[in-house]
Amino acid sequence: MGNVLLADDHELVRETIAAYLSHHGSHTVVSVGSFSEASQALAQEAFDLVMLDYRMPGMEALDGLKELAATYPNTPFALISGAAGPDIARYAIDSGAAGFLPKTLAPLDLVGAVETLINGGFFLPDEAMAKMSSRLTPREIEVVRGIAAGKSNKEIARDLGVQEVTIKLHVKTLSRKLDARNRTHAAMRARDLGLV
Repeated sequence: MGNVLLADDHELVRETIAAYLSHHGSHTVVSVGSFSEASQALAQEAFDLVMLDYRMPGMEALDGLKELAATYPNTPFALISGAAGPDIARYAIDSGAAGFLPKTLAPLDLVGAVETLINGGFFLPDEAMAKMSSRLTPREIEVVRGIAAGKSNKEIARDLGVQEVTIKLHVKTLSRKLDARNRTHAAMRARDLGLV
C-alpha cells in the first residue's frame, strides 16, 4: 500500500486508474489534472510514487519529468502514455523515470507495475525492455553477468581469456548503453532487464 500521485489531464482516464489502484491495490491515490497541480501536490506532501501523463500540458516533452525528478530525487516517477512507443519509454528512463506505463496495460499488470515501482524497482513494457537489452553485445552480457556475480575486472578478464583493459572498455560501453552511473548500477539495470 502506498501513497500515489496521479497526474493526467483526461478526467475519465485519471479517475479510472485512480479507482482501480485504490480498489485493487489498496493505495491512497491523489489525482490531479495538470502538471502545475502535480508540482503543488509534491511541494505539500510526500508520495511513494508519482505517475505523470506524457502528453499532459506543462510536461513540455520530458522537461517536466526531468525537473520534478531532479527536485525530488528520492521519489520514484513513472510516465503514463496512451500512444508513446519504446523510444519514448527509453527517453523517460533517461530523464529520471523509474517506469513507463502504457495505458494499454491490463489492469492487474498496472497494479503489479505500481507495486514494483513503489518497492524501488523499475518497470518497462516488454517491447521497450527488448529494445534496450538487444543493444548489448553477447560479450557485454558476459561482462555484466560477471559484475553481477561480484567479480572484479581482473577476475572477469581471466574468466574470458582477455586483457583487463578490454574488460574496462566493455564496462564503459555497457554502462553507457544501460545508462548506468557505475558498474554496480549497470549490474542492477541488467538484472531489471532480465539479462542476469
